[in-house]
Amino acid sequence: MMDVFQPLGSARASCYRPADRDTEGRPTAQAPQMAETAARTRIVYPETDGQPLPDSSYQWDACAYAVEAVRWCFRDRPEVCVHGDLFVYVEEGNPDNRIAPDLFVALRSGFRHRDSYRVWEEAGGMPDFVLEVLSPSTWRADVGAKRERYAALGVGEYWVHDPRGRFLRTGLAGHRLVDGVYEPLPSVESSRGLSIRSPVLGLELCVEGFDLRLVDPATSEYVPTHQEFGEAMENARARIAERDRRIAELEEALRERRRD
Repeated sequence: MMDVFQPLGSARASCYRPADRDTEGRPTAQAPQMAETAARTRIVYPETDGQPLPDSSYQWDACAYAVEAVRWCFRDRPEVCVHGDLFVYVEEGNPDNRIAPDLFVALRSGFRHRDSYRVWEEAGGMPDFVLEVLSPSTWRADVGAKRERYAALGVGEYWVHDPRGRFLRTGLAGHRLVDGVYEPLPSVESSRGLSIRSPVLGLELCVEGFDLRLVDPATSEYVPTHQEFGEAMENARARIAERDRRIAELEEALRERRRD
């Protein structure tokens, strides 16, 4: 068996010697030049552009809920990639060609932690679904230039949500790509408010007031927010404590009867 840890100076390891090292493993005269060339050709795909986070808690809460709610709905489908506020690099070798959706879903790329999403490295390629949350500093681009760019990139569905209803009267709009152009998805008014179904995700997205909500297909109920989930847990603990107290009372009453 070859000893992969054999010293560079040995005859057996010489065929694996780096080009910038001599037979004794020492740097050669061309080492600095090779290092400089490698530095010039190394392409960096940044994880951040230093831009500020969402304008206010309205945008932040909407983004956070959207990402976690969609992840919850796909909790049994590990092949689905769901991320938010992550750079999506669309062209290998060109780190300036990137997008950063508030939420994106790629149905075949698999869920795992990433520093960035590089389309050419992913099994699912370009995201299938994108949602942008409108804010005072982004809404014009979200309903204009970004929409056109996502269409050109071939993103199957493009959605926008206005958590305050200032720039989008309905608070929510979904579009599906048809022959390279986004066409609006039909909406329905119900007791829940405005509801739109996403054919790509197979999920129903709603606005209650102007709050974004997703319907869990397993329960037909809204995916709870963190606050609602916490309140439900507290209520469940209170019910369990009350049940235990009642059981203890009944057991004590039963013991009293036996003693009599």
